[in-house]
Amino acid sequence: MATQHSRSAARIMMAPAVILLLGWMLVPLTMTLVFSFKKYLPLRGGDLGWVGFDNYVRFVSSSAFWPSVQATLVIVGGVLAITVVFGVLLALLLDQPMWGQGIVRILVIAPFFVMPTVSALVWKNMFMDPVNGLFAHLWTFFGAEPISWLSEASMQSIILIVSWQWLPFATLILLTAIQSLDSEQLEAAEMDGASPLARFGYIILPHLGRAITVVVLIQTIFLLSIFAEIFVTTQGSFGTRTLTYLIFQRVLESQNVGLGSAGGVYAIILANVVAAFLMRIVGKNLDA
Repeated sequence: MATQHSRSAARIMMAPAVILLLGWMLVPLTMTLVFSFKKYLPLRGGDLGWVGFDNYVRFVSSSAFWPSVQATLVIVGGVLAITVVFGVLLALLLDQPMWGQGIVRILVIAPFFVMPTVSALVWKNMFMDPVNGLFAHLWTFFGAEPISWLSEASMQSIILIVSWQWLPFATLILLTAIQSLDSEQLEAAEMDGASPLARFGYIILPHLGRAITVVVLIQTIFLLSIFAEIFVTTQGSFGTRTLTYLIFQRVLESQNVGLGSAGGVYAIILANVVAAFLMRIVGKNLDA
């Protein structure tokens, strides 16, 4: 049993790491809040003083604000739908005994470790190029006109690229949950004459409820800040400009740090609202 002295020693040893972590989070957040109330143009006069809530009003009243929020939510919803559905199917497949099962699992999980910029470049040049891409050759082989994916189906292309990156993560979590299922329940249901679809709907899927909600929560937090894939492929064109990309444009392209900082505060608010909503769902499932 830990004594008061040992607990105090543990707090002292942990203090540097905690202070560093708090500083790592709080300093940028504080600077963002301060700049959001200023007119700060680095290349056009620098700090021009306080403007109050003018940056917030300008950012939210911009014609690009609500379309960027809508694009962000569409991408998040599309990626979640694809990764959860196909993650469950892949997890069920990988749980079956097969030759080279370990190698297959490694290959399925491998895309998660590819950098977003690299994966976006691969998809853009090797698959979606309207002239030399793999999809163009397939379309031509079947006698169809190749599609310029990143301009004609830009939103679907972004969702496909991001889903390919996050599908391994969902599959890994769901596979772990499936392997924790008591096999005696499935065997008993099979002996009672339950069909594979009935076993999935009444035993496997309810068991995956907690894992699915965790996947949705974690992926949503990261997907709300999606940037690299859009920067490499469409650069925010054709309706793919998310809130994060809009902030990038306001800060770097317009050189308006104050306006971009106000957008960053809006992004933080949006992330916290979505996370709080999902946490309620996760809490209900974990308490069930």
